[in-house]
Amino acid sequence: MESSPGNKIKLAGLLATLGIIFGDIGTSPLYVFKAIIGEQSIDPVLIFGGVSCIFWTLTLQTTLKYVILILHADNKGEGGIFSLYALVRHTKVKWLVWPAMIGGAALLADGIITPAISISAAVEGLRIINTDIPTIPIVIAILFSLFVIQQFGTNFAGKIFGPMMLIWFSMIAALGLAQLFSFPGILKALNPVYAIELLVMYPGGFWLLGAVFLCTTGAEALYSDLGYCGRKNIQTTWIFVKSALVLNYFGQGAWLMQHQGKHLGPVNPFYEIMPSWWLIPGIIIATFAAIVASQALISGSFTLVNEAIRLNFWPKVKIVYPTNLRGTLYVPSVNWMLLINCIGIVLFFRESSQMVAAYGLAIIITMLSTTILLSYWLYMKRVARPLIVLMLMVILTVEITFLIANLDKYEHGGWLTVFLASVLVMLMWAWFRARKIKNRFTEFVKLKNYISQMRDLSHDHSVQKYSTHLVYLTRANHVDEIEAKIIYSMLQRQPKRADIYWFVHVDVQDEPYTMDYRVTQILKGNIIRIDFYIGFRVEPRVNLFFRKVVEDLVKNHEVDISSRYTTLGNRKMIGDFRFVVMERFLSYENNLPFYEKIIMDIHFILKKLSMSEPRAFGLDTSSVMLEQVPLVLKPQNEMQLKRVKD
Repeated sequence: MESSPGNKIKLAGLLATLGIIFGDIGTSPLYVFKAIIGEQSIDPVLIFGGVSCIFWTLTLQTTLKYVILILHADNKGEGGIFSLYALVRHTKVKWLVWPAMIGGAALLADGIITPAISISAAVEGLRIINTDIPTIPIVIAILFSLFVIQQFGTNFAGKIFGPMMLIWFSMIAALGLAQLFSFPGILKALNPVYAIELLVMYPGGFWLLGAVFLCTTGAEALYSDLGYCGRKNIQTTWIFVKSALVLNYFGQGAWLMQHQGKHLGPVNPFYEIMPSWWLIPGIIIATFAAIVASQALISGSFTLVNEAIRLNFWPKVKIVYPTNLRGTLYVPSVNWMLLINCIGIVLFFRESSQMVAAYGLAIIITMLSTTILLSYWLYMKRVARPLIVLMLMVILTVEITFLIANLDKYEHGGWLTVFLASVLVMLMWAWFRARKIKNRFTEFVKLKNYISQMRDLSHDHSVQKYSTHLVYLTRANHVDEIEAKIIYSMLQRQPKRADIYWFVHVDVQDEPYTMDYRVTQILKGNIIRIDFYIGFRVEPRVNLFFRKVVEDLVKNHEVDISSRYTTLGNRKMIGDFRFVVMERFLSYENNLPFYEKIIMDIHFILKKLSMSEPRAFGLDTSSVMLEQVPLVLKPQNEMQLKRVKD
């Protein structure tokens, strides 16, 4: 984003940041302490150590890594793992694509789990009033409503997100502070010695880090949504957010210390620190906060898939822009995929306490991937190597420790996260790799060798005119090259006579919102090439872009687009435009290695489920000719046929 909103700190910006950025991490007090204690009895070592671990996790992982360090790794104001990958992808280190894809896939998996666990944990507070209340239908109804309204845009809801989260954070801070007066000794947990004692001395204490990690699961959102709010707004708002979170966690710890030796059972300490007269309003506020957290993950998933499409990690699917605000989008296929999976998770696990086993593993994988890309970005920025090594030692030690602890959840539900992320990585890799395979076998020829033939064809009245203006979409990166299949289509398959030939190339840029173009007159007034340089967050609406460029060329008297038909030309009518898109299909002649055959099979299955090339480029289908071209990657070995004489 140009002039990121983070360059100026205003009250409205801080309020918006609360609603957009901190929903996920802000609702973590709903389930973190309950996950830490589980079925164990309330023990001072467990409580003091748990509070201490939470405080230092929020300090080292969230504050140090994300709020202070990684927010500086912005791509023209934009953040997120794919934005970071876009900064480093044009290097000789090709394996960096792996942490990008793995991190992106894990983040999508988190987008499936977060709405389910957040809303379930909030609604389950109703059981304090009546233990027989069926919460699952309520959770599913809220999830269904939340996903249905996505198609209408969420501007109306976005306006209340900020104030809603301000109420939420103020409430949890006040509830925690009230408990501190009853047991101020819990403040001793600020000493990291208690955290070390839990991890080393308490039976199974190390594995509790998997539950502790849930307090920082929303940290990746601080980076992913950087472009919406800006660095300064996030850093300033985090002071208030962290204070509220710490107060609430310490307050829950204070309440727990007054119930030593007991077992929680179905009791949630978050709701227990509420006065009975505030319980109903508190549950309502918690539910709305969970909806805000879910909305942030859903919107983030849409943005992530949009970036993945532009970076060639994801099939081209329909993307809708329900508002005129930049960055707001809706991806129908992803929306319904998330809904189905969220409902499936609710029905499978049934309780938020059971979902925590599947939660956290996805995010720690994303965080590790981000750390790897960040270290290489710092290396590219020529940061002193000792500083990079020191940073890696601190952050990787913390994150690998959390990863090991989270692996303990694998058999209890963590396998679901690994499965979802693995499927997504496989799809991303197949799509990405198939493009590389196809490009390897795409034949390009020098355009200069065919200019005279194209000029002669344009004036050959023995060939029926195909169109006044004929536009080909080309993948050739260099102006002096063109695909051999385009030449074949134009001159041999069916000679296509036109008055002006246009070649249009779309080059996806590493910057998010670039919208530039270059015009090259290959043969003045007869053969013209247009190169569009489009950011990876911009919808490639080629039809609209092309029309705008042609209007500018006409205005500057660089081209005459009037009809060349005598009757229409005399009336100054605009000539007809026809686009030709070459769509490749896998030829039966191929004899690929097993690995590449699997990749190409997956690719073409996904292609059938994705949008057609014309729709993906935003072309008006009434003026588009789609030509099927066989893709011969590796022909069968020459066959030995023997002629039999009569």
